[in-house]
Amino acid sequence: MRIHPPLSRTLLTSLLIAVVPALIAPAQARTLAEIRASGVLRLATSADFEPFNFMQGGAPAGFEVDLGEAVARDMGLKVVWVVRPFDGLLRDVNDRSDQIDAVLASHAITSTRAQTVDFSRPTYCTGGVILTRKGGPVTSKALAGKNLGAEAGSTYFGFLRKLTFEKTIQVYPNSTAVLQAVATGQVDAIATDRFAALDAVKTFSKANLVIGETLWKEQVAIVVRKGNTELRQALNASLNKLDINGTHTQLGRKYFGVDVGC
Repeated sequence: MRIHPPLSRTLLTSLLIAVVPALIAPAQARTLAEIRASGVLRLATSADFEPFNFMQGGAPAGFEVDLGEAVARDMGLKVVWVVRPFDGLLRDVNDRSDQIDAVLASHAITSTRAQTVDFSRPTYCTGGVILTRKGGPVTSKALAGKNLGAEAGSTYFGFLRKLTFEKTIQVYPNSTAVLQAVATGQVDAIATDRFAALDAVKTFSKANLVIGETLWKEQVAIVVRKGNTELRQALNASLNKLDINGTHTQLGRKYFGVDVGC
């Protein structure tokens, strides 16, 4: 029997250098042509941010879900929804882009996020607000020394963390848990989206929730993998059509009673 000599250290190192990148290389984003050929647009959401995206009857529902379905119809495509935790969606759209084409999960456009992902034109405009119970802190200054809550990976958590005074921040895995925390008195106040706060006031009517100071204004958009320009442009074209034909305005009024466009 012929026995091969052991590999030299140099040769083994060369093989590892060649093989390891192939094993860890990130998935390649589907091109617009590949998406159209498949007939399917794979959209991801967190399904935990009512009324924008949430689970209903075992399937995603909400303003962004309806908007995503409308965009796909305009593109001549069907939607396959992928539900993932919010905190990992920006990573997933890059690292698992063979499974996800775009994300609709109320991601605000920020300069930090724009370094790693690309955004469509805004899908709605909103702002960060304080939500507390009656008698609680309603201004940013009044948050000093308080026990506060926010969702992991959100702009709201980032805002609270940067406040220079002493405070305690409880981090929750999703928006639903954050809203429940302030409604049940687990925290003194939270920072959240203006429309989510309005919905929470109605949902938790017995909690006597009060919307406080508007902390900042923000634009929210669809997220695609960094550099996936053709898909981003196609999404923008469909969003523009939905503005012109009134679909976007109708969806805003359906869920919020007002036009949420920018």
